[in-house]
Amino acid sequence: MTTSDRDAALDAFLDKAGWGDAERRPLAGDASTRRYVRLVRGETSAMLMDAPAGAEAPACPPGATPEERKALGYNAQARLAGPSLVAFAGLSDALCERGLSAPAILASDFGHGFLLLEDLGDALFARLLPDQAHEGTLYAAAVDTLAAIHRSSFPASVEAGGETWPLLAYDATALTAEADLFLDWFLARHAGAEPDAAAKADWHDIWTRAFQRLDTCPPGLVLRDYHAENLIHLPEREGEAAVGLLDFQDALIGHPAYDLVSLLEDARRNVDRKLATPLKARFVERAGIQDAAGFDAAYAVLGAQRNAKILGIFVRLAVRDGKPRYLDMLPRVARHFVGDIQHPALMELNMWIRTHAEAVLLEAHK
Repeated sequence: MTTSDRDAALDAFLDKAGWGDAERRPLAGDASTRRYVRLVRGETSAMLMDAPAGAEAPACPPGATPEERKALGYNAQARLAGPSLVAFAGLSDALCERGLSAPAILASDFGHGFLLLEDLGDALFARLLPDQAHEGTLYAAAVDTLAAIHRSSFPASVEAGGETWPLLAYDATALTAEADLFLDWFLARHAGAEPDAAAKADWHDIWTRAFQRLDTCPPGLVLRDYHAENLIHLPEREGEAAVGLLDFQDALIGHPAYDLVSLLEDARRNVDRKLATPLKARFVERAGIQDAAGFDAAYAVLGAQRNAKILGIFVRLAVRDGKPRYLDMLPRVARHFVGDIQHPALMELNMWIRTHAEAVLLEAHK
């Protein structure tokens, strides 16, 4: 589809939805291939999500083997939604049905990749902190909302527009594919290091053993990008609904520590270290976690996995996608990663890093 054809399809979509005469205010882009435009008409507004179907590699088919997923590309390996808007719309409906504040779907055109969403406003946690809100108060609310998500049950698949989207497991194949971004991008393209085949085999074996720590509590919905840039303060709403949710289309079923790590070990901002211990305890209590020590080990494992992934992603964004500003965040993420691997559950990984990836230790001291 040409640009002019897509523009015409968008105009037709907005006209049909009753928003054709609205003022269009594009929002600044980030790491996503999706485009967002705020539509303003008098005192009301809505949000347009524009996600061209061919902008990303295909998602993971249910039942695909690890080999088949590798052949399809990274999205299938990591079980990312890719170009699917059914994932976002179906999950949004499911979250709203459970009393949470995802954007309501106002209109959809899945064929062309357009969604019209409820506008939850601009009060992102990241914008409010530290000058306009109390960090501890906002983060406690985010933890309570995350605990509510974990306590909720979700179906095996969600529906939108007559289509279904499966909620698959955040399995070892996905976790390993993400961790490997550390090797492929941070080490190879940023640090100029290339571990040999034996070292790479050890890397994979170490992660396989570490992921066995993730069986300590029942799995639940993992949003996978739960942090201050994707959370909106909604003080007019009560309880868990006071936290608006964005960027959850890649959600899977996995260990609840993942989203808590995403929140407290934020790649983009420094979270007060004094908050981590009480907020972890708050989540364990409110989510009904029975094995606190097991949860703590899983938190370290998933913290190391997530931060290894982000180190790779930020280098990829800089090198491949021409976004060098992401390199400025590498030292913070490296400090998170180095902190995570101090846990006794990750002694093997700690030794591997000190032998084969000294660059991340140096990055953490910048």
